[in-house]
Amino acid sequence: MNNTDPANLMPVLTSSENQNDTLGSVMEAEDHVALGDDYALTASFVEKVVDAADTGDGMRLRSLLEDLHPADVADLMGFLTAEHRAVVVQWLPPELLAETLPEMDDGIREEVLERVPSGVLAEALQELDSDDAAAVVEDLEDDQREEVLAAMPEIDRAAIESSLGYGEDTAGRLMQREYMAAPQFWTVGDTIDHVRTHGDDLPELFFNIYVVDPLNRPVGGVAISRLLRAKREVALTDLMEPVNEIIVDVDQEEVAYIFEKYHLISAPVVDAAGRLVGQLTVDDVVNIIQEENREDILRLAGVNDEDRSSSVREIVRSRVPWLGINLFTAILGAAVIAVFEGTIQQIVALAVLMPIVSAIGGNAGTQSLAVTVRALATRELNSSNAHRTFRRELTVGLLNGLILSPLVGVAAGLWFWDWRLGAVISAAMVMNMMVAATVGVLTPVTLSKLKFDPAVSSAVFVTATTDFFGFLIFLGLATAILL
Repeated sequence: MNNTDPANLMPVLTSSENQNDTLGSVMEAEDHVALGDDYALTASFVEKVVDAADTGDGMRLRSLLEDLHPADVADLMGFLTAEHRAVVVQWLPPELLAETLPEMDDGIREEVLERVPSGVLAEALQELDSDDAAAVVEDLEDDQREEVLAAMPEIDRAAIESSLGYGEDTAGRLMQREYMAAPQFWTVGDTIDHVRTHGDDLPELFFNIYVVDPLNRPVGGVAISRLLRAKREVALTDLMEPVNEIIVDVDQEEVAYIFEKYHLISAPVVDAAGRLVGQLTVDDVVNIIQEENREDILRLAGVNDEDRSSSVREIVRSRVPWLGINLFTAILGAAVIAVFEGTIQQIVALAVLMPIVSAIGGNAGTQSLAVTVRALATRELNSSNAHRTFRRELTVGLLNGLILSPLVGVAAGLWFWDWRLGAVISAAMVMNMMVAATVGVLTPVTLSKLKFDPAVSSAVFVTATTDFFGFLIFLGLATAILL
């Protein structure tokens, strides 16, 4: 038994040279601490990259970036200026560049692609699965796309061109053309031997083996975990389970819904004849869900898809039309106020209280709108339960109004020493809350029926309606009761 004291195994610094070496090692290690506890890039690391880019220290850049995950490299690109990105891209190894490109924001990726030579890009794309390669090639200008495709092997070029032949945001465009398929007569042993022998021709990562008939139509699937637990002589047909086939022209929102509903990790993609042409995996679907959620959130606010690379001109161009529509709806509200100008002149307190009615109604309408749009997106709302949903939101609006209106009514009565004024604003709040619930549900449902995206236009209609009716109800009641 060795009784050596562990402390004796620690290195002893006997010279200033050893101390300097150790200090240098510690500093070098600190340079590679790129992520904080929240998995976000640290400001100090970004500054180190910027400093290295400013001095053109390529070896320093490569040392900083070589251990980063491609997603972190893509995130880093968003923190850099266009000039710094141009320097960093030059020092990314082809493998890291290939894996980083699909992770970048669209605007940043388009800018980076303009700076990468066609030969280097062609080499990098060969490292990607066909779906990721097609997504990158899609962003190229026509002349650069031709150069890149011409520099690629024929098999890779054909796969990318085939993917680009499908409609944008469809399963065919998103699918990975590499998959593992096995005929019905194979056993577990046949399948494992094939995977080991032809591993280079298979996807880098796959979860299921699709069992196909002689016409290459999937008849079932076998999970890798189940395959490895079975004996070699067991037939695949005894292990396979039904699969959820996705047709190539299905929209990506439908794909996300299928994956979420059936808790899928992967799914086969088939053409119109039912033949297996590719597969979709959960990592692709996660990106779809994030993209659709971000798009809906921005559209609810009347903002188009923007990222860190968007210019001021692009942002202004996307936002001005919606602000113009809001301006028009605000004029409608102002027109209602103008009708009751005489009432307001006689009872100045109405001008003070009007914003309360419209603000509460607008917020209540936004709540109903958000819930309804989400229910439509997740297909929890359809014609079978639309009436029940409407009644529920209307009841919620009524109860919220009954809870809040006495508070506002008492406050207004004490403030202006006029209990009739308090009663007017209380009644107006209750009625406007019910109006808000009504338009918050009916507007997105109606737009959906008319084949419009409810997330795009609903907020404008809801805000305009609650303002219009809020002013109309409040000023109308005040005119009828107080004058």
